[in-house]
Amino acid sequence: MRTVQRTVAAPDELGSGMIGIPAGSDLELDLRLEAVMEGVLVSGSIHGEAVGECVRCLDRVVEPVDATVQELYVYPERAEAAVDSGDDEDEDVRELEGDLVDLEPALRDAVVPALPFRPLCRPDCPGLCPQCGERLADDPDHTHDTIDPRWAALGGLLGPDDEKRES
Repeated sequence: MRTVQRTVAAPDELGSGMIGIPAGSDLELDLRLEAVMEGVLVSGSIHGEAVGECVRCLDRVVEPVDATVQELYVYPERAEAAVDSGDDEDEDVRELEGDLVDLEPALRDAVVPALPFRPLCRPDCPGLCPQCGERLADDPDHTHDTIDPRWAALGGLLGPDDEKRES
């Protein structure tokens, strides 16, 4: 058994369209590598910082990401034996590459589901005005004078003199 603590650069496209961990930013890995009969069991935690946009107001959102990973990397002989036996359950088995472990697929499988599905800058974000696009958080009293569409046609009946009296 061996414990490993490393800071690595995040791979490209680690996230969704709204939020993700920027490529090259720091990911802290705290891993435990254990030799087992089938291969090497890698378990531990991943810490990083995701950057994205609020789904309501499109402001920048920065979220801490804490994910756990547990993945078995089998010896190549074990993987071949599973294929030869026709075991369908072992299709997604990860193999050791010599003495190396390719953590990127396991890292993606752990981090992407841990990201918020609908990131918000704050839980009570009011979003944008649907008519003009102004941020409602900047102006809480923001309103528009709207005319009921059923009465809008009557507005054309007013003449220039009537509009002055109305004001």
